[in-house]
Amino acid sequence: MAATRGTRLLIVGVALLVLISLMFISIDPEVQYTVDEVMASPNEFTSEEVHLRGTVLEGSVDDQSKIFILQGSNEESQIFIDISSVALPDGFAEGYVIAVKGDLIQQDGKWTISANSIQTGCPSKYDAE
Repeated sequence: MAATRGTRLLIVGVALLVLISLMFISIDPEVQYTVDEVMASPNEFTSEEVHLRGTVLEGSVDDQSKIFILQGSNEESQIFIDISSVALPDGFAEGYVIAVKGDLIQQDGKWTISANSIQTGCPSKYDAE
């Protein structure tokens, strides 16, 4: 009976190891790009959902058209963000670094992301103590 119990434990252990291995293999890590990286070659990102981070440009939030500008570290790297289909989180404000997920398209000669998710950090993270 001891050999049977040991065999069962071995089988369960191997099965758990296999399941955990399959779980790690199937998880595809999500890459977060910067505005600068996307704008260096925007055509490479048009066929898939893009996840990027940048700074909300001061004075760019337009509540009427539901658009704002996300800027990279290079002031020339800017992407328009269409927020008509997403609610803005509580921590959203101009000048803050945020993360946006959505589809990148060229609209009226401007690169625009139709956002489906916006994430902000904790506001205390940005305040100097």
